[in-house]
Amino acid sequence: MTKLLTRKAERIDELAESGGTSLAKDALRRMRRSPVAIVGAVITVLFVLLAIFSPLLAPKDPYVRYDQLRENLTPSSIPGPMPGFLLGSDQNGFDFFSRLLVASQQTLIVGVGATIIGAAVGMLIGGLAGAFGGWVDTLLMRLTDILLALPSLLLAVSIAAIFQHGTQWTVIIAVSVVSIPIFARLLRGSMLAQRSSDHVLAATALGVRRTTIVFRHMLPNSLGPVIVQATLTLATSILEAAALSFLGLGDSDPDRAEWGLMLAKAQGLLDVKPELAFYPAVAIIIVALGFTLLGESLREALDPKNRR
Repeated sequence: MTKLLTRKAERIDELAESGGTSLAKDALRRMRRSPVAIVGAVITVLFVLLAIFSPLLAPKDPYVRYDQLRENLTPSSIPGPMPGFLLGSDQNGFDFFSRLLVASQQTLIVGVGATIIGAAVGMLIGGLAGAFGGWVDTLLMRLTDILLALPSLLLAVSIAAIFQHGTQWTVIIAVSVVSIPIFARLLRGSMLAQRSSDHVLAATALGVRRTTIVFRHMLPNSLGPVIVQATLTLATSILEAAALSFLGLGDSDPDRAEWGLMLAKAQGLLDVKPELAFYPAVAIIIVALGFTLLGESLREALDPKNRR
């Protein structure tokens, strides 16, 4: 007990000497001390850099069928590593290593696109429900409950199946709809908590307009959990996009390089060249793990209950 009081007293003295610290700075300080957060951040940063610069890093053109690979390509034999081709050929005569690198960019586009659309629509719904309350809140939340009642993958499959021909945008739209109710309920809950806070009550008592209270007081203070959820949603978006491609509901273009699509096209070739499925699967798992670790660490760092 004495040691605990001593540590608290030392912490108070540190804050008094430094003039206090914001929640964001305190969260960043804790994340820099967390091995889990560091691992997640390293994986995430490396993936983003690889996705951005992959066209420059690819040793070969990922959309060209090379004669050196095609001459030994048969349905029962796919060329492995050879000079100039680090991982050999895929089932269509493309350089497999180059396509694996460039596929990271397409995977990032799908994940970020689905997250942005889902967050934007979900925040619009949750913001309106939290700001107005009453029948607006009731109507929007009941619609959100309908979406939440369906399993996420089943909902994504149902939406993707509506489109006659699968494209990259089909996957983005299907995955983004799944995340809409999550962002909506999260922002709505945060804004409802802000409505009863002291600074919002004070602004209301002073006669400040509702729109000013919403956009200057309630909304900015409610975005923290949404940002954390966006990081976690990126991981699930990548996994769900890969699942749709694996089920044949994704982009049907065989020339497009995307990890989920590569995994889907390789499912019938596991006995011929299992690397075609192994490397994209490992890449998806590692990237999803990186975003998950970063998101969970950010959530714990921003939780006021964990402040020491």
